[in-house]
Amino acid sequence: MTRSALFEEIKKKQSFLCIGLDTDIALIPKHLLQYADPVLEFNKQIIEATKDICISYKPNTAFYETEGSKGWETLKKTFEYIPENIFKIADAKRGDIGNTSQKYAEAFFKNMNCDAVTVSPYLGADSVKPFLKYAGKWTIILGLTSNEGSNDFQNKELISPARHDKEVLGSGGGEKNSGNSEGQKLYETVIQTASGWGTPENTMFVVGATHPEALTKIRNIIPDHYLLVPGVGAQGGSLTEIIHHGMNSVCGLIINSSRGIIYAGSGKDFAEKAREAALLINAEMKKALELTINN
Repeated sequence: MTRSALFEEIKKKQSFLCIGLDTDIALIPKHLLQYADPVLEFNKQIIEATKDICISYKPNTAFYETEGSKGWETLKKTFEYIPENIFKIADAKRGDIGNTSQKYAEAFFKNMNCDAVTVSPYLGADSVKPFLKYAGKWTIILGLTSNEGSNDFQNKELISPARHDKEVLGSGGGEKNSGNSEGQKLYETVIQTASGWGTPENTMFVVGATHPEALTKIRNIIPDHYLLVPGVGAQGGSLTEIIHHGMNSVCGLIINSSRGIIYAGSGKDFAEKAREAALLINAEMKKALELTINN
Protein backbone atom coordinates (compact mmCIF):
# COMPACT_ATOMS: atom_id res chain seq x y z
CA MET A 1 0.00 0.00 0.00
CA THR A 2 1.38 3.41 -0.96
CA ARG A 3 1.38 6.46 1.28
CA SER A 4 -1.24 8.16 -0.87
CA ALA A 5 -3.46 5.05 -0.81
CA LEU A 6 -3.19 4.92 2.99
CA PHE A 7 -4.19 8.58 3.24
CA GLU A 8 -7.14 8.02 0.90
CA GLU A 9 -8.35 5.19 3.14
CA ILE A 10 -8.06 7.46 6.18
CA LYS A 11 -10.14 10.15 4.48
CA LYS A 12 -12.68 7.65 3.17
CA LYS A 13 -13.33 6.07 6.57
CA GLN A 14 -12.66 9.22 8.60
CA SER A 15 -10.49 7.05 10.78
CA PHE A 16 -6.86 6.34 11.57
CA LEU A 17 -7.59 3.44 13.89
CA CYS A 18 -5.48 0.29 13.95
CA ILE A 19 -6.83 -2.73 15.83
CA GLY A 20 -4.24 -4.97 17.42
CA LEU A 21 -5.12 -8.62 17.00
CA ASP A 22 -3.13 -9.74 20.05
CA THR A 23 -5.36 -12.74 20.43
CA ASP A 24 -4.77 -14.88 23.50
CA ILE A 25 -6.68 -18.17 23.44
CA ALA A 26 -6.97 -17.99 27.24
CA LEU A 27 -8.95 -14.73 26.98
CA ILE A 28 -11.33 -15.36 24.09
CA PRO A 29 -14.98 -16.29 24.74
CA LYS A 30 -15.31 -19.93 25.76
CA HIS A 31 -17.96 -20.76 23.17
CA LEU A 32 -15.32 -20.33 20.45
CA LEU A 33 -13.31 -23.27 21.75
CA GLN A 34 -15.60 -25.62 19.82
CA TYR A 35 -14.04 -24.40 16.54
CA ALA A 36 -11.08 -26.21 14.99
CA ASP A 37 -9.15 -22.92 15.14
CA PRO A 38 -10.68 -20.76 17.90
CA VAL A 39 -8.19 -17.92 17.48
CA LEU A 40 -8.87 -17.65 13.76
CA GLU A 41 -12.62 -17.63 14.34
CA PHE A 42 -12.21 -14.91 16.97
CA ASN A 43 -10.12 -12.82 14.56
CA LYS A 44 -12.59 -13.30 11.72
CA GLN A 45 -15.51 -12.09 13.81
CA ILE A 46 -13.56 -9.08 15.08
CA ILE A 47 -12.57 -8.21 11.50
CA GLU A 48 -16.13 -8.56 10.21
CA ALA A 49 -17.41 -6.30 13.00
CA THR A 50 -14.81 -3.55 12.57
CA LYS A 51 -13.47 -3.57 9.00
CA ASP A 52 -15.53 -0.52 8.02
CA ILE A 53 -14.22 1.45 11.02
CA CYS A 54 -10.48 0.84 11.08
CA ILE A 55 -7.78 1.38 8.47
CA SER A 56 -5.34 -1.20 9.82
CA TYR A 57 -4.98 -4.48 11.71
CA LYS A 58 -1.83 -5.37 13.64
CA PRO A 59 -1.39 -8.93 14.89
CA ASN A 60 1.44 -9.23 17.39
CA THR A 61 3.27 -12.33 16.20
CA ALA A 62 4.17 -13.52 19.71
CA PHE A 63 0.54 -14.53 20.34
CA TYR A 64 0.75 -16.82 17.31
CA GLU A 65 4.34 -18.06 17.62
CA THR A 66 3.50 -19.49 21.03
CA GLU A 67 1.28 -22.07 19.28
CA GLY A 68 4.09 -23.31 17.02
CA SER A 69 3.35 -24.24 13.41
CA LYS A 70 -0.40 -24.10 14.02
CA GLY A 71 -0.05 -20.53 15.24
CA TRP A 72 1.88 -19.50 12.12
CA GLU A 73 -0.86 -20.99 9.99
CA THR A 74 -3.47 -19.05 11.97
CA LEU A 75 -1.46 -15.86 11.50
CA LYS A 76 -1.21 -16.40 7.74
CA LYS A 77 -4.94 -17.13 7.44
CA THR A 78 -5.69 -14.03 9.52
CA PHE A 79 -3.71 -11.84 7.13
CA GLU A 80 -5.43 -13.48 4.18
CA TYR A 81 -8.84 -12.72 5.70
CA ILE A 82 -8.13 -9.01 6.12
CA PRO A 83 -9.55 -7.03 3.14
CA GLU A 84 -7.02 -5.75 0.61
CA ASN A 85 -7.81 -2.10 1.28
CA ILE A 86 -6.79 -2.40 4.94
CA PHE A 87 -3.19 -1.85 6.02
CA LYS A 88 -1.74 -5.11 7.40
CA ILE A 89 1.01 -4.81 10.01
CA ALA A 90 3.05 -7.70 11.37
CA ASP A 91 4.10 -6.58 14.82
CA ALA A 92 7.21 -8.75 14.95
CA LYS A 93 9.90 -6.31 16.20
CA ARG A 94 12.59 -8.09 14.20
CA GLY A 95 16.17 -6.88 13.85
CA ASP A 96 19.36 -8.82 13.16
CA ILE A 97 22.43 -8.83 10.92
CA GLY A 98 21.80 -8.26 7.22
CA ASN A 99 21.36 -11.77 5.87
CA THR A 100 19.06 -12.72 8.76
CA SER A 101 16.98 -9.56 8.32
CA GLN A 102 16.63 -10.45 4.66
CA LYS A 103 15.00 -13.74 5.66
CA TYR A 104 12.71 -11.97 8.12
CA ALA A 105 11.68 -9.60 5.34
CA GLU A 106 10.92 -12.53 3.02
CA ALA A 107 8.89 -14.24 5.73
CA PHE A 108 6.57 -11.30 6.30
CA PHE A 109 6.50 -9.55 2.94
CA LYS A 110 6.49 -12.59 0.65
CA ASN A 111 5.03 -15.47 2.66
CA MET A 112 2.61 -13.48 4.82
CA ASN A 113 2.01 -10.69 2.28
CA CYS A 114 1.97 -8.03 5.00
CA ASP A 115 2.08 -4.36 4.14
CA ALA A 116 4.41 -3.56 7.02
CA VAL A 117 6.56 -5.08 9.73
CA THR A 118 7.91 -3.55 12.94
CA VAL A 119 11.68 -3.69 13.38
CA SER A 120 14.27 -2.79 16.00
CA PRO A 121 17.05 -0.43 14.82
CA TYR A 122 19.46 -1.38 17.60
CA LEU A 123 21.87 -3.25 15.29
CA GLY A 124 22.05 -0.33 12.89
CA ALA A 125 21.36 0.36 9.23
CA ASP A 126 22.37 -3.02 7.81
CA SER A 127 19.74 -4.72 10.00
CA VAL A 128 16.94 -2.50 8.65
CA LYS A 129 17.80 -1.90 4.99
CA PRO A 130 16.89 -5.44 3.80
CA PHE A 131 13.27 -4.63 4.70
CA LEU A 132 13.42 -1.45 2.62
CA LYS A 133 14.14 -3.31 -0.62
CA TYR A 134 10.50 -4.31 -1.08
CA ALA A 135 8.52 -1.88 -3.19
CA GLY A 136 5.14 -0.96 -1.77
CA LYS A 137 6.06 -2.32 1.67
CA TRP A 138 6.69 -0.44 4.89
CA THR A 139 9.30 -0.75 7.62
CA ILE A 140 8.06 0.51 10.98
CA ILE A 141 11.04 1.36 13.17
CA LEU A 142 10.88 1.38 16.97
CA GLY A 143 11.45 4.96 18.07
CA LEU A 144 10.03 5.55 21.54
CA THR A 145 8.02 2.70 22.98
CA SER A 146 5.12 2.84 25.43
CA ASN A 147 6.37 0.39 28.05
CA GLU A 148 7.79 1.44 31.43
CA GLY A 149 11.20 0.03 30.51
CA SER A 150 11.59 2.57 27.71
CA ASN A 151 13.15 4.83 30.34
CA ASP A 152 16.03 2.39 30.82
CA PHE A 153 17.70 3.42 27.54
CA GLN A 154 15.49 5.37 25.15
CA ASN A 155 15.06 8.43 27.38
CA LYS A 156 18.70 8.66 28.44
CA GLU A 157 20.35 11.96 27.58
CA LEU A 158 23.45 11.70 25.44
CA ILE A 159 26.57 13.41 26.79
CA SER A 160 29.98 14.10 25.29
CA PRO A 161 33.04 12.14 26.43
CA ALA A 162 34.45 15.35 27.94
CA ARG A 163 31.33 15.94 30.02
CA HIS A 164 31.31 12.30 31.06
CA ASP A 165 34.91 12.63 32.32
CA LYS A 166 34.05 15.76 34.25
CA GLU A 167 30.77 14.68 35.79
CA VAL A 168 31.34 10.97 36.31
CA LEU A 169 35.08 10.48 36.55
CA GLY A 170 35.94 13.87 38.02
CA SER A 171 38.86 14.31 35.64
CA GLY A 172 38.13 17.91 34.66
CA GLY A 173 37.19 16.83 31.13
CA GLY A 174 37.90 19.25 28.33
CA GLU A 175 36.10 20.83 25.42
CA LYS A 176 32.91 19.23 24.20
CA ASN A 177 32.96 17.18 21.07
CA SER A 178 31.10 19.34 18.55
CA GLY A 179 30.10 16.23 16.58
CA ASN A 180 28.27 14.68 19.51
CA SER A 181 24.47 14.94 19.89
CA GLU A 182 24.88 16.49 23.33
CA GLY A 183 21.57 17.11 25.05
CA GLN A 184 19.56 14.82 22.79
CA LYS A 185 17.77 11.82 24.19
CA LEU A 186 18.82 8.49 22.73
CA TYR A 187 15.44 8.00 21.05
CA GLU A 188 15.84 11.35 19.25
CA THR A 189 19.20 10.31 17.84
CA VAL A 190 17.81 6.93 16.79
CA ILE A 191 14.85 8.52 14.98
CA GLN A 192 17.01 11.20 13.37
CA THR A 193 19.52 8.65 12.10
CA ALA A 194 17.02 5.99 11.02
CA SER A 195 14.89 8.52 9.14
CA GLY A 196 17.75 8.78 6.64
CA TRP A 197 17.68 5.07 5.82
CA GLY A 198 14.38 5.30 3.98
CA THR A 199 11.78 7.93 3.16
CA PRO A 200 8.29 8.93 4.37
CA GLU A 201 7.05 6.67 1.54
CA ASN A 202 8.41 3.45 3.05
CA THR A 203 9.27 4.03 6.71
CA MET A 204 7.22 4.81 9.79
CA PHE A 205 8.17 5.05 13.45
CA VAL A 206 6.65 3.57 16.59
CA VAL A 207 5.98 6.24 19.20
CA GLY A 208 4.14 5.15 22.33
CA ALA A 209 1.01 7.00 23.40
CA THR A 210 2.35 7.21 26.94
CA HIS A 211 4.90 9.83 25.77
CA PRO A 212 2.73 12.63 24.30
CA GLU A 213 5.18 15.27 25.52
CA ALA A 214 7.85 13.85 23.20
CA LEU A 215 5.74 14.13 20.05
CA THR A 216 6.56 17.80 19.47
CA LYS A 217 10.28 16.98 19.45
CA ILE A 218 9.69 13.98 17.23
CA ARG A 219 7.62 15.99 14.75
CA ASN A 220 10.49 18.49 14.53
CA ILE A 221 12.76 15.62 13.49
CA ILE A 222 10.35 13.78 11.17
CA PRO A 223 7.52 16.12 10.19
CA ASP A 224 6.32 14.00 7.25
CA HIS A 225 6.53 10.40 8.45
CA TYR A 226 3.58 8.37 9.67
CA LEU A 227 3.74 7.31 13.31
CA LEU A 228 2.35 4.04 14.63
CA VAL A 229 1.12 4.88 18.12
CA PRO A 230 0.38 2.00 20.51
CA GLY A 231 -0.61 2.44 24.14
CA VAL A 232 -4.01 4.12 23.77
CA GLY A 233 -6.62 2.49 26.00
CA ALA A 234 -5.43 -0.25 28.31
CA GLN A 235 -1.95 1.28 28.68
CA GLY A 236 -3.36 4.69 29.55
CA GLY A 237 -2.31 6.81 26.57
CA SER A 238 -4.38 9.91 25.79
CA LEU A 239 -5.82 9.99 22.27
CA THR A 240 -6.51 13.72 22.58
CA GLU A 241 -2.89 14.51 23.46
CA ILE A 242 -1.52 12.32 20.67
CA ILE A 243 -3.75 14.00 18.09
CA HIS A 244 -2.81 17.47 19.35
CA HIS A 245 0.95 16.91 19.24
CA GLY A 246 1.32 14.36 16.46
CA MET A 247 -1.03 15.00 13.55
CA ASN A 248 0.34 16.42 10.29
CA SER A 249 -1.13 17.43 6.91
CA VAL A 250 -1.76 13.81 5.85
CA CYS A 251 -2.91 12.78 9.34
CA GLY A 252 0.45 11.12 9.98
CA LEU A 253 -0.92 8.90 12.73
CA ILE A 254 -1.99 5.28 12.98
CA ILE A 255 -3.39 4.84 16.48
CA ASN A 256 -3.43 1.28 17.76
CA SER A 257 -5.77 -0.15 20.36
CA SER A 258 -5.68 -3.86 21.14
CA ARG A 259 -7.10 -5.12 24.42
CA GLY A 260 -9.47 -2.19 24.83
CA ILE A 261 -11.28 -3.23 21.66
CA ILE A 262 -10.92 -6.96 21.11
CA TYR A 263 -11.68 -7.82 24.76
CA ALA A 264 -14.43 -5.24 25.25
CA GLY A 265 -16.86 -8.15 25.61
CA SER A 266 -16.45 -11.73 26.77
CA GLY A 267 -19.75 -13.28 25.77
CA LYS A 268 -21.33 -14.35 22.48
CA ASP A 269 -21.74 -10.68 21.59
CA PHE A 270 -17.99 -10.01 21.88
CA ALA A 271 -17.74 -8.80 18.28
CA GLU A 272 -20.57 -6.31 18.79
CA LYS A 273 -18.88 -5.01 21.93
CA ALA A 274 -15.62 -4.68 20.02
CA ARG A 275 -17.41 -2.63 17.38
CA GLU A 276 -18.90 -0.36 20.04
CA ALA A 277 -15.45 0.22 21.58
CA ALA A 278 -13.95 0.95 18.16
CA LEU A 279 -16.72 3.43 17.35
CA LEU A 280 -16.05 5.35 20.56
CA ILE A 281 -12.41 5.84 19.60
CA ASN A 282 -13.30 6.59 16.01
CA ALA A 283 -15.71 9.37 17.01
CA GLU A 284 -12.82 11.40 18.41
CA MET A 285 -10.70 10.64 15.35
CA LYS A 286 -13.45 11.84 13.02
CA LYS A 287 -13.67 15.16 14.87
CA ALA A 288 -9.89 15.64 14.64
CA LEU A 289 -9.89 14.94 10.91
CA GLU A 290 -12.77 17.34 10.34
CA LEU A 291 -10.85 20.11 12.10
CA THR A 292 -7.53 19.54 10.37
CA ILE A 293 -7.45 17.45 7.19
CA ASN A 294 -10.93 18.20 5.85
CA ASN A 295 -10.41 21.93 6.16
